[in-house]
Amino acid sequence: MDRRSFICGLGALGGTNLLLRSPGDAWAVAAPSPATFKLPPLPYAFNALEPHIDRRTMEIHHDKHHGAYVTNLNNALAKYPKLQGQSLATLLQSIPQLPQDIRTVVRNNGGGHFNHSMYWQIMSPQGGGQPTGKIGAAIASTFGSFTAFQQKFEAAGMARFGSGWVWLVKDRAGKLQITTTPNQDSPIMTGEKPILGNDLWEHAYYLNYQNRRADYLKAWWKVVNWAEIDRRFQSIG
Repeated sequence: MDRRSFICGLGALGGTNLLLRSPGDAWAVAAPSPATFKLPPLPYAFNALEPHIDRRTMEIHHDKHHGAYVTNLNNALAKYPKLQGQSLATLLQSIPQLPQDIRTVVRNNGGGHFNHSMYWQIMSPQGGGQPTGKIGAAIASTFGSFTAFQQKFEAAGMARFGSGWVWLVKDRAGKLQITTTPNQDSPIMTGEKPILGNDLWEHAYYLNYQNRRADYLKAWWKVVNWAEIDRRFQSIG
């Protein structure tokens, strides 16, 4: 990862609430500053992923959608100062224990913030190709080949009805699994560790692909940042 990408990554979750870089914790989020979570900057220009993901989609997706998740999350937590010191991962893993009036808000908007902060990082203008390193070997071992993995991942993405995400995760047993979640739910809510995820909400692709989700799923491989995904995979053990 170059210096610019690393610096952008440090801002991914605002203040000190960063995606942890220590071994075993790449999926977790450190405690936020006492005040707010923040919208992370993109680690590349809005048009950098064209033609696969267009500039206008990236502008709306990042600034409007992700920005709204951060604003709504902060507004919900403002009523409960003691919760402002909790990590985002802790909040998402403790939804049933949160005050009832903010559970849904934190689930939807905290999940959206967590998911998107990862999403921007695992794409790159220099992305695409086949995975290498330990993640490449693990995918081949688990799914038979990268092609077989792609086919299963795309099929899972197509099978998810409505809005949601499709993921490659390490499950509680330490095995790689393809899974999906509805809306902005994150695998960390159920103790799984997300390694990569693709956004299936229509706002992620509709300007370019309209109702052709299958085309978007195939095109997305052209921008996948396998170096970052391999780093994440190795960090979680």
